[in-house]
Amino acid sequence: MSAQKTDKELAFLHDLFVATDWGERFAQLVDEHIKLPNKGRALYVGSGTGGHAIALQERAAELKFLCIEENEEYLELARAKATAVKDAAEFRQGKVGQMELEDNQFDFVIGDGSMVALPRIPAMLAEMARVAKPGATVALSLATAGSFGEFFSLYWEVLQNCGLRGHESNVEGLITELLTASELEELAEHEGLDEVASWSRIEEFNFDSGERFLNSPLISDFLMNRWLEFIPEESRECVRQAIPGVVNDDRHEAEFTLSVKATLVTGRKGRSH
Repeated sequence: MSAQKTDKELAFLHDLFVATDWGERFAQLVDEHIKLPNKGRALYVGSGTGGHAIALQERAAELKFLCIEENEEYLELARAKATAVKDAAEFRQGKVGQMELEDNQFDFVIGDGSMVALPRIPAMLAEMARVAKPGATVALSLATAGSFGEFFSLYWEVLQNCGLRGHESNVEGLITELLTASELEELAEHEGLDEVASWSRIEEFNFDSGERFLNSPLISDFLMNRWLEFIPEESRECVRQAIPGVVNDDRHEAEFTLSVKATLVTGRKGRSH
């Protein structure tokens, strides 16, 4: 059984493997579809280790970014990067679903929900809408329905191989908890956003073996935590060890592809809010 990683180790892994390959897919969606205001105050919610926020700040003219991140170790890395940049963004610790910020403050609000637990997304979006000024653009990116299907379709077999029966509804729950793009748009409208629109793109992560899939930091240290939540603690190592064999049997010498539906939803805060 692998040793438990420290928060600092996980932060470095996030910066090296998640913020890059995973995070950049969501950042590209934002960069393609969002036009930053020329000036004012901007908020980046869930800024991680800071790469995308710093890049947006460098592109902004007279727009000043405040970045909110829950993980103190991520913030340390982001602040270290920011010291090398002129007129850098400010990084502050705070809960994405309960920010200690006043209403109607920001001319632009963006959030990265791609690694936020799905039950927390409504509160995160509500907070983003609350702190935006009337007329400001609010944008949120996350993985939506249709993501991770290749793994979920094999998960039943993995559980059977470990003698874990009766978890069909739990696996089904992982599939159905993912919001569709239209559900995400409805959520945005519920929070008082007008002119709501969304864009989605299928992103593929390829692994040349079941072992490579399982040992990828993105999978092993981040996504797998959610996928194993309902498994009894004493059975989790069996599940991890069973995954490579089932993946290898399925891929038939080809690469194993994990598809993710990256979605960006945007809206404008209504003038009456």
